[in-house]
Amino acid sequence: MNSLQKFILGCIYCNNLYDGPDSSFILPYLENKLNLGNELYIDNIINLEKQGYVRIKSNEPDALKPKQIVCCLSELGRSKIKVVFVGGVFDLLHPGHIHTLKSAKSFGDVLVVVVATTSTALKLKKNRNIYHDEKQRQELVASLSFVDLSIIGKEGTLYDTVSFVKPDIIALGYDQKHDEKEIQKNCLERGMELDVIRLSSPIPRIKSTMIKRSLGNSFYDI
Repeated sequence: MNSLQKFILGCIYCNNLYDGPDSSFILPYLENKLNLGNELYIDNIINLEKQGYVRIKSNEPDALKPKQIVCCLSELGRSKIKVVFVGGVFDLLHPGHIHTLKSAKSFGDVLVVVVATTSTALKLKKNRNIYHDEKQRQELVASLSFVDLSIIGKEGTLYDTVSFVKPDIIALGYDQKHDEKEIQKNCLERGMELDVIRLSSPIPRIKSTMIKRSLGNSFYDI
């Protein structure tokens, strides 16, 4: 499998996860990610279907639009990409976040970053000051070129969102208080066999809480 085919499989996975497998055309998503032309993408998707990696659900021409395709990954296609899951609040993006996310991406093909809802973030730390709502924080993370997909986490437990994403790897930041073995055990009990890794940071002193404490109310006066 060449790099373009793997890229297409990753995009199909992300597109299905973000918009739902039955409602979203893949071609606009691919063109937005990397503009190589519809015909090239169509030829590759059809070839991937012939190899059993993709299931095409719709391939109908539209009088007003170029030919569109609705498709999803087969089990075989999903097995060809490794998905890495990272979760966090990401209220103020800083170099520590960038290093952590880039490091997480190096462990797989697709990086999915889950942004905690404001209510979930406050449950974890009641006295936390949050400058941006979850939609703004999701958009901040999504603007990073090496992030393949950024979504807002589900209300409830971590495992509700993990069950939705179904990653191969959960990557924890160096200072996140989750226990790797406990997460792995709880996921396995829910029928999800995955790896949990702990990432390091070359600049552990840079943390969002320290930045906020230093800047205080002057943050938006910079």
